[in-house]
Amino acid sequence: MKKTTILTMLSLILAATAGAQTATHDVARSTASSQACLSLDDKQSRYYNTEDLSAIDVEGTTVRVVTKTQDVDVYPGNVAAITFAKKTVGALQLNEAKGWLESLYAEWPLMDGASSYNVYVRGGQYADFTLIDQQLVRSYGTYARADVVGLKPAADYAVRVVPVADGTELADKAAQAEGIEVKAYDRTGYAHFNYTKGVGAYNDDGTLKQGAQVIYVSAANAKTVKARLSSGEVTGLQAILAAYEKGNETTPLAVRIIGTIRTADMDAFESSAEGIQIKGRKAHSDLHITVEGIGRDATIYGFGFLCRNTRSLEFRNFAIMRCMDDGISVDTDNSHLWMHHLDLYYGKQGSGDKAKGDGAIDIKGNSQYVTMAYCHFWDTGKSNLYGMKSESGPNYLSYHHNWFDHSDSRHPRIRTMSVHVFNNYYDGNAKYGVGVTTGACCFAENNYFRHAHDPLLSSLQGTDAKGDGTFSGEDGGIIKAYGNVYAETAGSSYYVPVTWQQNSNSFDCYDAATRQEQVPATVKTLVGGHTYNNFDTDPALIYDYTPDAAADVPAIVTGYYGAGRLGHGDCQYLFDNATDDTDYDINTRLAALIDGYKTSLVSIYGDIDAGSGEQGGQGGEQGGEVTPEPVEGTILCTFDKSGTPSSTFFTVSGNGSNSKGIATIDGQQYNTCLKMEKETSIKFVTDKPMLLTLYFGDTETASIKINGVKKTSSTSTYSEQLAPGNYELTKADTRNLFGIKLQPVD
Repeated sequence: MKKTTILTMLSLILAATAGAQTATHDVARSTASSQACLSLDDKQSRYYNTEDLSAIDVEGTTVRVVTKTQDVDVYPGNVAAITFAKKTVGALQLNEAKGWLESLYAEWPLMDGASSYNVYVRGGQYADFTLIDQQLVRSYGTYARADVVGLKPAADYAVRVVPVADGTELADKAAQAEGIEVKAYDRTGYAHFNYTKGVGAYNDDGTLKQGAQVIYVSAANAKTVKARLSSGEVTGLQAILAAYEKGNETTPLAVRIIGTIRTADMDAFESSAEGIQIKGRKAHSDLHITVEGIGRDATIYGFGFLCRNTRSLEFRNFAIMRCMDDGISVDTDNSHLWMHHLDLYYGKQGSGDKAKGDGAIDIKGNSQYVTMAYCHFWDTGKSNLYGMKSESGPNYLSYHHNWFDHSDSRHPRIRTMSVHVFNNYYDGNAKYGVGVTTGACCFAENNYFRHAHDPLLSSLQGTDAKGDGTFSGEDGGIIKAYGNVYAETAGSSYYVPVTWQQNSNSFDCYDAATRQEQVPATVKTLVGGHTYNNFDTDPALIYDYTPDAAADVPAIVTGYYGAGRLGHGDCQYLFDNATDDTDYDINTRLAALIDGYKTSLVSIYGDIDAGSGEQGGQGGEQGGEVTPEPVEGTILCTFDKSGTPSSTFFTVSGNGSNSKGIATIDGQQYNTCLKMEKETSIKFVTDKPMLLTLYFGDTETASIKINGVKKTSSTSTYSEQLAPGNYELTKADTRNLFGIKLQPVD
């Protein structure tokens, strides 16, 4: 039977259905397949892959789409147009593009023939598509990934990925995703209390501080990475951080960790006990430093951090495995520290109570105004210590939205201090939850305790006085409890605290009827006679906050925006509650997972091996939100023999020379230039269309990258009209740049 006869028969058979639309076999729009598009009268569109169709039958105003399996979709007079689109051969397809907290990411399969990828972001502080730093684009063997950080919270972000081959963008093979929502980090807590400068290298709106220096650090360049600080150029990660110890360094610094950095990768350690030391010249020195991981796999392996005399210091979005002693030791006169979205695993194995390592995060030495939030503790032994016996106070700390995942004890263990512990998820804890001694005051609010042994303890009284031993022989402290949930207690009294209302002599906590209830002065510890200072009801001593309901905490803390790194990191382990809830020995399977951990990172597309020393953030942003400098008339910028530009309109890093020949610019000869090397960077921002002309040596041909795209000419000059926006000039080939001219375009 001929095809025309089949279609005719189909037309006759389906004539009776012409009054009703029965479209059920259409597909999503895709550039990976050739498609037919039916544009409907209601402005909607229906797409079909042409490879799946046998015919499209048009009879009068009725359109019938016939598939190869003889399924038929009927459009009764509501099709305005039928068009066809060929598939884009070899075009990128994004596997995923999603927003997170002040960041977003995209992943895509590696494309044959592409040597790299340029990634652009739009939305938030970026009105137009802006090129991100190339170091944020990485290969993982079968796919590539880009993470964009330092973003203002907004719901309108778009990301565009353009493959690059032989230095040229393949714009027709680009992929783009829109409507990406970026949320804000939760800045609730004492780290931000009465501190308006922004903790770390970022402003409170998520953007980099003005003039911030960004360095990208990996295993390949931890020894050689360079930072151009106000005190000069410094090489090596520990050396860069040590530059702040003299007290004359004021440059905000964002240290962006890529992949895994191990002990042998480092240039030096200033702390033999912990590893990297970050230290100010005197107590509470403003440093404005952020140490942050990029993506879901940033990891510090084999060492940790020691913090002394610091203020405005932030750690976020990375893991610490097998540290020497403590993962992070906040020791001696620190304030306004913010530690969040970290994954803490076993430290170096020791004897006795250090079988899982020492402290994961310990805070002591008169340190105050600290927030530890959204951290994931993976079966850690001694998780958090706050305070010794020598602190003078008053010192304040917030622990909130942390996931104590089968960790054993010290959640936290508190001496002398005033601490707000709220919205934490205690998930199968074998020893104890919160422990207070030496007159400490703790407000434990809206936490969720699931099978948590001894959830609230005060030294030498209440539950701690039961049985054969205590967690401490020191004086007791007072816990005010409100809104906590105690789940999966198995009917044991060791899983529900003893309240003052039950036993006013020997108790674990005072159970408040309302959040604002003050603990009476008659409530005293059994040993030491200490009372509660009611810091949590004093507006001068507590921040504004709205706690989540305790019943919602497990879902929040284990959710997408919850505890630990982005996506809960790349090293995950599922505990067996039946055995792990009560077992505080080393989990051998988890230990083997950590000991065998290797990053799946293959390469970084940005030039990172010898150090980046980028100024500011992505898109040529020099820290903070850049306001384009008004351009009046023509700007001509030349360079002296050290590479210093003659115009402050340009931000330049690189080396100069007076032995690379000459260049003729507007009839005048110049013999000093800027050498275009892999670390050279020239950044500027225009507020109007401009004609850019670059002048190389008279015996050279022009070659340079503008926002990562290679540009060449057959002469010693190169010209291009620029739209308003952010620009960065970097090396394409070895050349010598003698001059830059910008002319307004009428």
